[in-house]
Order: sequence, then C-alpha cells, then structure tokens
Amino acid sequence: MSINKRLRDLRLEKNLTQKQVAEQLEISPTCYSGYEQGYREPDIKMIIKICKFFDVSADYLLGLKDE
Repeated sequence: MSINKRLRDLRLEKNLTQKQVAEQLEISPTCYSGYEQGYREPDIKMIIKICKFFDVSADYLLGLKDE
C-alpha cells in the first residue's frame, strides 16, 4: 500500500478532515491534500511529524510493514 493511501486510511480511522490534520502538522490543507492524492511527497522531517501524530512507525507509513 502506498503512503498516500495509508495517510488517508489513518486520517479516516481518527475521523479527521484533511484540514484538521494539516493544522496539527502545521502545513496548508492544500499541501496535505497533495500527500493524500499522491502528487506530493513528504520530506523526512514531515514523515517524522506524521508518524508521531498518527502514532505509527515510519516503516508502516512507507509500506515496509503492515503493522
């Protein structure tokens, strides 16, 4: 599974909007939307922020592990 699909699934599991996640990550909703749609990729610093926010490992987020 790709990072954009994992991001969407994680967000929906927490019943959050893209705008709410973007605010927590301190980025624009457009930027976060790009991550979920797959036309933007987060850099390493953002991957770390995303993992901390959703409480998942980078391996999971990047699709290297399923748990």
